[in-house]
Amino acid sequence: MKILCVGRNYVEHAKELNNPVPQAPMLFMKPATALLNQGKPFYHPEFSQDIHYELEIVLRISGNGRHIEPEFAHKYYDQIALGIDFTARDLQSRLKEKGHPWEIAKAFDHSAVVSPFVDLPVDHQQGIHFELRKNGEVVQSGNTRDMIFSFDDLISYSSRFFKLQTGDYFFTGTPAGVGPVKVGDLLEGYLEGEKLLHCAIR
Repeated sequence: MKILCVGRNYVEHAKELNNPVPQAPMLFMKPATALLNQGKPFYHPEFSQDIHYELEIVLRISGNGRHIEPEFAHKYYDQIALGIDFTARDLQSRLKEKGHPWEIAKAFDHSAVVSPFVDLPVDHQQGIHFELRKNGEVVQSGNTRDMIFSFDDLISYSSRFFKLQTGDYFFTGTPAGVGPVKVGDLLEGYLEGEKLLHCAIR
């Protein structure tokens, strides 16, 4: 089981971090040890002073495939969840400045929170609304119709490089509004108005 992720898949998020809008999906991966299942608290690691939340729609890969054509990509995912891609922003910034890989800022243990999965809405191509509340206040609000690269684009593109396998997860990018967490915070994710995710920071 692997966790695929894409960076800068919403224009406004790229702008808020002063990053250029990508011309192709920017892929990275997290190991299975990054997974933090719904309901478990996230313990703020000691190696970072600036952990940021990034709420995302997560796809569950439902079939094995390689070199998947865009018109068939929809057959390779069947459920979605909400996920939080925790990022050690201070580490990431220092590593990027030096041109070094930044896995330790993105792929550390328990950096991938995932809610329970639900069936993909029949009309999902019209857009799926999701939001994150921190301590009861909305901090992120996004809709998948604003993605630079669609679900199908991501499936097709990534399968050129990695064989997709049943049970893999795919984090599809975060909208604008990312920010820091501290011990004592409570993060709650909503999918189409229904609470699906909660994560206490300890």
